Amino acid sequence: MATLPNPLPRLATDPSGRSLGLSLPPGRLVDTTDDGPWHEPLLWHAEKPAAPGTWKALGVPASRAGLLPVLVDAGAHGGGPAGWELAPGLMSYPGDHDAEDVLAEYWEDWAEEGAGEELAPFGAAWPGLAPAATATAGPDTRAAQVSDTLTGAAPEWFRGPRLALVPARRSADIPAAIGWTGPLNHDEDVARLCAVLRSWEDRFGVRVVGLGFDVLVVSVAAPPTETTVAKALAAEHFAFCPDAVTEDGPGSVGDYAKGLLNSPTWSFRWD
Repeated sequence: MATLPNPLPRLATDPSGRSLGLSLPPGRLVDTTDDGPWHEPLLWHAEKPAAPGTWKALGVPASRAGLLPVLVDAGAHGGGPAGWELAPGLMSYPGDHDAEDVLAEYWEDWAEEGAGEELAPFGAAWPGLAPAATATAGPDTRAAQVSDTLTGAAPEWFRGPRLALVPARRSADIPAAIGWTGPLNHDEDVARLCAVLRSWEDRFGVRVVGLGFDVLVVSVAAPPTETTVAKALAAEHFAFCPDAVTEDGPGSVGDYAKGLLNSPTWSFRWD
């Protein structure tokens, strides 16, 4: 996978990040993978839980130093990223994949396995990508707002969020950059899902805001406001993470679409 120069090794001798123009709280560098230590740190995360305002105060300056912010759940499985079975060596590069091809493949696989009612109002044929929506906020502004919501009253499925910094080209690439394996039962190469996240960045202004052991949270600057767009987008969500519809959602693409209207946050969990 193509990578940027990694500023994180400098934090080993400069924990505050002053040489990068930062003022970081106590934290830790994570290089733990499923195959042993990685050749350089994959991410840094704070030792203490984030609070409202942390994203803007630390994440925005860090982005100018080549490090993108994301909240990581340190209160669930594995106690944080060091226990997540990261596998950066398995990941390809998100830019090598076409988002629609990836989603169509997932959709058709489910149709072949007998999914019927779950796909309604669509059928076995991939319905195509949803059109872009109009932004109601700047993507980074919305990301900070959603981050404040998660840190102010973290839901049960996202406990103990810490601010993390990841060397990545764009927010959509963060899961692949750290070798995140949360969707392992859906796809071993999360870069394919990151290609979809890139497309959502372009069409809906998403930012990757939170990662847990098997949970992904994105902020949405341009949520759908029309039912037809929401239904098409719901089909994308089903292909991206079927459990969001069948396990954690109402059971069908059409019913799931109702919750996407004007929603500033999308969350996914792979069982």
